[in-house]
Amino acid sequence: APGKRYALPGSRILIHQPHIMGGGISGQATDIDIHAREILRMREIINQILAKHTGQKLDKIEKDVERDFIMNATQSKEYGLVDDIIYKHK
Repeated sequence: APGKRYALPGSRILIHQPHIMGGGISGQATDIDIHAREILRMREIINQILAKHTGQKLDKIEKDVERDFIMNATQSKEYGLVDDIIYKHK
């Protein structure tokens, strides 16, 4: 929810494209194609959500998630992923 996304000073935030967990992919070529298209569809949806909620342009998001993109708390705030960094207890 906007205004309620927090990170601690030592946080590391990672964004990346969707991927299949586990070792080898097996199955019929048609089934593999179905799963590949679904992963690509999910990547488009996730990128659009990130762009909407961070204020970053879609092409920047697409470039950034191509590989693991790791940010510290300050970088995450500048990027628009978090709203504030919590430095002490209230």
